Amino acid sequence: MAEKDGQRSTNRPLEPPNEGLPRCYNQLVGSNNPKKTSWPELVGTTSEEAKKKIKEEMTEADIQVIPPGYFVTADFRSQRVRIYVDQSDKVIRTPIIG
Repeated sequence: MAEKDGQRSTNRPLEPPNEGLPRCYNQLVGSNNPKKTSWPELVGTTSEEAKKKIKEEMTEADIQVIPPGYFVTADFRSQRVRIYVDQSDKVIRTPIIG
């Protein structure tokens, strides 16, 4: 134990929380229904297949297909999912919420 100015400091270990932490940013504390935030399984599929799958799992999604060389804004939107595709319309990056 460290002494500071003649006083002993007692650092007790922290107690674990009663409930688990959220597994993703949209999950409510205490909820057991995490919301999916990314779709890595869609890399290599066409943009149409990717849009269909994302809409099945997140009906409120605002899906944007981003062709090669296009610029996008850096703002975060919890309903937006961007799908980056190559020249042959195949998904090249994991679609994520943002």
